[in-house]
Amino acid sequence: MLEINKIYNMDCLEGMRKLPDSCIDLTVTSPPYDNLRDYNNEVTWNFEKFQDIAKELFRITKPGGVVVWVVGDATINGSETGTSFRQALYFKEIGFNLHDTMIYQKDACPFPETNRYYPMFEYMFVLSKGKPKTVNLIADKPNKRYGEKVASSTQRQPDGKTVKVSAHKTDPTRRVKKYGVRGNVWQYSPGYNKSTKDKCAYKHPAMFPEQLAEDHIISWSNPGDIVLDPFLGSGTTAKMALLNNRNFIGFEISKEYCEIAEQRISQIKPQERIG
Repeated sequence: MLEINKIYNMDCLEGMRKLPDSCIDLTVTSPPYDNLRDYNNEVTWNFEKFQDIAKELFRITKPGGVVVWVVGDATINGSETGTSFRQALYFKEIGFNLHDTMIYQKDACPFPETNRYYPMFEYMFVLSKGKPKTVNLIADKPNKRYGEKVASSTQRQPDGKTVKVSAHKTDPTRRVKKYGVRGNVWQYSPGYNKSTKDKCAYKHPAMFPEQLAEDHIISWSNPGDIVLDPFLGSGTTAKMALLNNRNFIGFEISKEYCEIAEQRISQIKPQERIG
């Protein structure tokens, strides 16, 4: 077993092969999909490489563990590649459950071609090895009917008929909570001084927001768990794992990006950790 809370400057496939079976609680990562960035020309990426990585992820993930795979598609010759769907289906083929297809919605985007709508999102495939062992759903959606009695409703059956569903069977005094569980479309503001306040991180061309990583870490892991990022990049997953009292393992092939990630996690003070 490699050391935890350490960044390894190596190809992730090489690194994961050094890990024992069923040792990772959660993976949060975004691969270098469709060669949209050159990553210092150090990344070799094709579907065959992805298949090998996916198999290793399945092997090292604990039963009930989760992989969050943040990915999008390039548009080539007027057609989206569909790489994201191909990868999700392959994950299912090798044994993962596609627990949820979530959306990372952005409030900004690059200027698109003039014959299509603005590209505002990426997929966040939540893959589980069996039933997820940890589910801490974030409830931060304000309820408009807060404080009112929970009303009965109807539910449509497979035959098309509806049946009344009562919310009062166990607690007739039940009231609508102030906040409900959020939906599976998560909106963030990417960009300079938004994804992170760490200025050094912007030397990396494609990091995801710290809040995105934190929200998944909170949702699918518990304090003390091991969180992996096989494409660590600027170190966002590692930083948010530490801040939320989780352990991490990170692989990054670029020495420059490893140095950025090391700089970011070295700035974390013990009193800043949550949990």
